[in-house]
Amino acid sequence: MMKSKIKKTKDLKKILSSIKKKGEKIVFTNGCFDIIHAGHITFLKKAKREGDILVVAVNTDASLRRLKGRGRPVIKLKERMEILASLESVDYVTSFSEDTPFKIVRELKPDVIAKGADWKKRGIVGAGFVKRGGGRVVAITLCKGYSTTLIINKIKRL
Repeated sequence: MMKSKIKKTKDLKKILSSIKKKGEKIVFTNGCFDIIHAGHITFLKKAKREGDILVVAVNTDASLRRLKGRGRPVIKLKERMEILASLESVDYVTSFSEDTPFKIVRELKPDVIAKGADWKKRGIVGAGFVKRGGGRVVAITLCKGYSTTLIINKIKRL
């Protein structure tokens, strides 16, 4: 039986500390991942190539609602986390309730932060913290035409 990839942040912190001692590089990304689409899959595969272990932190339902508005999330947190955990490129999934991932970045201390290139490098939350620790920030080119909002709007028009 495979161990769950879904972890509480405090447990994940211990696991990652042990992994880092072996010299492996931890890649961190975060997002809402409300409706997983091909753009997400491609992004996560590219993010995984930046290190050895890919950690995905997911906004809680309340956090997502504050960021995206009424009617969101479409998919509840537990289900979003299960979908992400089922992906080969994802090693661990956790959640955070704040509006930004700064607190969880400070707790997990990743070697690399990977975000979509739509985020300007200097606007990536936690970038300064990771760079000061000797890490890197990677802006990954996104696949054009993929967006949860576009999917939701398309469904509304049906």
